[in-house]
Amino acid sequence: MPSIPLTLENFKEIANCSESQKSAIDEISKGFEVNKTKFNEIVNHFRNEMKKGLEMRGQTVAMVPSYVTGVPTGKEVGTFLALDLGGTNLRVCLIKFESEGNMSIKQQKYTISETYKTGEARQLFDFLANCIDKFLAELDETDYKGSSRKGGKLNLGFTFSFPVEQTAIDKGTLISWTKGFTCVNAVGKDVVFMLQEALNRKKVPVKVTALVNDTVGTLLAHAYKYPNTLIGVILGTGSNSAYFEKISNIKKLQFSSNAEHMIINLEMGAFDSEKKVLPITMFDNKLDRESNNPRLQIFEKLVSGMYLGEITRNILLNLIDRELIFDGISSKDLNTHDSFETAYLSTIESDDTDTLENARKILEEELNIPSTTLTDRQIVKRVCQIVGLRSARLSSAALSAIITHCNVIETGCDIGIDGSLFEFYPSFEARIKSAFREYFGTNADNFKLGLARDGSGVGAALAAMLSTAK
Repeated sequence: MPSIPLTLENFKEIANCSESQKSAIDEISKGFEVNKTKFNEIVNHFRNEMKKGLEMRGQTVAMVPSYVTGVPTGKEVGTFLALDLGGTNLRVCLIKFESEGNMSIKQQKYTISETYKTGEARQLFDFLANCIDKFLAELDETDYKGSSRKGGKLNLGFTFSFPVEQTAIDKGTLISWTKGFTCVNAVGKDVVFMLQEALNRKKVPVKVTALVNDTVGTLLAHAYKYPNTLIGVILGTGSNSAYFEKISNIKKLQFSSNAEHMIINLEMGAFDSEKKVLPITMFDNKLDRESNNPRLQIFEKLVSGMYLGEITRNILLNLIDRELIFDGISSKDLNTHDSFETAYLSTIESDDTDTLENARKILEEELNIPSTTLTDRQIVKRVCQIVGLRSARLSSAALSAIITHCNVIETGCDIGIDGSLFEFYPSFEARIKSAFREYFGTNADNFKLGLARDGSGVGAALAAMLSTAK
């Protein structure tokens, strides 16, 4: 894999760039740069915040105990349901574990409307129960004949990808909504209880036996295939991570167990919401002010797919206002909030044609900019590179902090990563590894990044299995 430049100066030169354009791009680049000094500063602060979160409740990096203490062996057998609620879509899965690391999956996705995202919590959870009921009705009963049951009901693992304070494997209080959800009468309540109540109202024969965050699920699913897995990560619409921590290090936890380790859900999207070390620009501040959760989830807003397009749009509008691109002319579409999709960044960054034709199509045909020059398109591509590179390097800094905290620099580990940024964004994985090489030197080769596609569903089913095995 080719080496990815660590400094923005190494990106391809922009043709026919005026001094004022070059000056503006240089100024923006410096604001987004995560150089070696800044990278180290972020890693150190991240480690300190992890320690604080393990010692005391109510910290910025919450370090939420998952109460998952078992580790999959790959020899498990049984059939379990999984419900994965994490963003735009809801996923219901029936997963049959067949030993030797083998499994079969039947699943169905359902779209969550804005009405459910922003309405009463009871309406949302009734919708979830209806989807589970509909999914089961469409299955042949032989699909789950002989499945592991609790009280005559199918066991279900619930992947709930929002900040919760867990008190048991099947109990968790919602701390706050993220990812565009703002349902009322949910914060401060037990989400397992709300889902179980909805299932009971609908008389769906399902028992919710485990609550996991999507990162916990991703970690479990990857560990099912790769026993050396230490960390699970989500790098998609949102961003978060989870890892195996020694129970003796979780000072805030009063928990009796023969197990040595428990999975910790970091809720790292909230890291540095105090804005002490992160490279935050006026474009990020504008996004934060206009978001539905201002001053919260600051790290996530610099890293996640939900926000990268809007950051880019803010930069482009600034350059337009300064008459540095598009002859100072915008469009109704580009002026619309969230109109510049993160998928556009991916397409434009990967456009290696001489004329940047894909960029032209997006700008002129999708966003209805009247006309663009090659220099305009090259500047837009540079802006995408600036935003994308910062996201990858900040992601790498967070992983570097967890690796260093766990003291596995020399022994190494596997890292399971799910999410569209990691899977599809050009050079994202390479940029993470490049930053690893900068920080860890030759030890960087000890860490194996692996795609854990849709791991949260399998992980939730594994958590349900582990909870019923106790």
